[in-house]
Amino acid sequence: MGGLEPGDVALEFNLKNANNKGDLVYTSLDEVMGENGAIIVFECNHCPYVVGSIDRINDMANYSLKNNIGFAGINSNDAINYPDDSFDAMQKRAMKGMPYAYLHDETQEVAKEWGAERTPEFYLLDSNKVVIYRGRMDDSPKNPMHASTSELLDAINALISNDSLIVNRTESIGCSVKWKV
Repeated sequence: MGGLEPGDVALEFNLKNANNKGDLVYTSLDEVMGENGAIIVFECNHCPYVVGSIDRINDMANYSLKNNIGFAGINSNDAINYPDDSFDAMQKRAMKGMPYAYLHDETQEVAKEWGAERTPEFYLLDSNKVVIYRGRMDDSPKNPMHASTSELLDAINALISNDSLIVNRTESIGCSVKWKV
């Protein structure tokens, strides 16, 4: 394992936003941050684990935003070998309805700095940008009917209520980030 782990301060980014409804806009971590923190999810368009979780990711974003926790998705996949993950494809997905910024990490620098390994992979930050949870949403990203855990929601609720997290690190379940060669 590498990159950011619970207890580390998140690294800043400024990435092109595919969900900007207009002019080309870049979005930074500072702009994503809410009063209570933020969630950054490394995701993409083609991974069946992300596709199977889109509704739940949107629900998680809405829940977070209602609780003053910012939310952004970052797509770091190699768009040359995976054209479904191109910026144009990201914009098309965003136009179908997405309640959060969808950022393009074209150089893959952010994914490398943060240590992202899978899609989807979630980082929950407190208001000081300290990672308090890293990992999966639950134990069944493809099929919500089979989920028997809710680690991300549990971490969000602990953050909101100022409680200690029971679990602050899990292994993500999903496709590997598609690195450029």
